[in-house]
This record gives sequence, structure tokens and C-alpha cells, in this order.
Amino acid sequence: MNDTITITGNIATEPEFKRIGSGVPVINFRVASGLRRFDRAANTWVDAGTNWYSVSAFRGLAEHAFDSLHKGDRVLVTGRLRLRDWDTGTKRGTAVEIDAEAIGHDLLWGTSTFSKSSRPSERSEQESTWGPNESDSWAAPGVDSAGAPAGGDPAAGAAGSDSSLLAVEADESSDTRVLAGAEAPF
Repeated sequence: MNDTITITGNIATEPEFKRIGSGVPVINFRVASGLRRFDRAANTWVDAGTNWYSVSAFRGLAEHAFDSLHKGDRVLVTGRLRLRDWDTGTKRGTAVEIDAEAIGHDLLWGTSTFSKSSRPSERSEQESTWGPNESDSWAAPGVDSAGAPAGGDPAAGAAGSDSSLLAVEADESSDTRVLAGAEAPF
């Protein structure tokens, strides 16, 4: 079975981190996903049961999840669903497992701070400082690699065309990026 599923729920067990086989990191935890429905007769929301999932993540996702997640956190999990029948001789049932491809906090219930990790062995010197460059397909048009409007004259905009372009500033002491001159959309 190769079904993909996304669930929301609360982490019910403290995440357990270990290394398997040749040192591959893995994290395991359980998620309780409560079901609620609206009872029109009582004009209120009522609990309609809880689904339980065993979640596993591997490699980098396992390391980041272990650093970020704790028992009680509200999370979103996306991954491959596996249903496995089990039998102990006296009891039998079906285990519902998810091999996670992505895990994150559910921001409907709180806030979270993201810190991008780097892999020093895979980063070149050019990639170690943030900023748009000519080879970056996501770079802002009309902005050079230093974040200034192309053409050298900041007042002229991008080669004198549009003076409303935003300049991107990078704070080298942290991983913070600021859009200079940006206005809130609302």
C-alpha cells in the first residue's frame, strides 16, 4: 500500500530517538487525533472518538523532529500510511502507522519559530551568505546580488524602469531577512 495521509493531532508519547542499522536516525511517537462533530439537537460540539497513529521519521527529519517536538504538542503529519495486523495469541488488532515525510506544528493552536539548519559539508562558500544572485531563479528581478536595484543607482530602480522594487537586506549576524520598503498587504 502506498497511500499518503495527512493528519492533525496531539503527540501522546514523548518522542523516542534512536539509531538503527548503520547509524540511521529514527524517531517514533504516537499521535492522538480526536474526532469532533456538531450535535444539532444539543447545539454543541461533542467528542466522537479518537484515532491513534504510530509515527516514524528517519534521517534528517528524525533529528529535527526530536529537537522540536514534545509530548502534548499539536502537530500536522504527512506520510505514507501502513496498516499492519498483529496477533499476540490472546489479542489481535490492526496497527495504523505513518512513515512521516513532513511534520510540523499546527499553528491554529499556537506559534512556532523556524530555524533553518545547515549542512556545512554540503554548502559552498557562496551559499553560506544569503542573497540573490544571477543564477538564482528565485532572485528578485532587477535586484543585484547585493540586494540593491540593478543599474547601480538606487533611486533609479531597476535600470530606471520601476522605482517601487523592494530591496532585500540580510542580517549577517542571524538568519533574518528584511524587505526594505515593504508595506503590509492589509
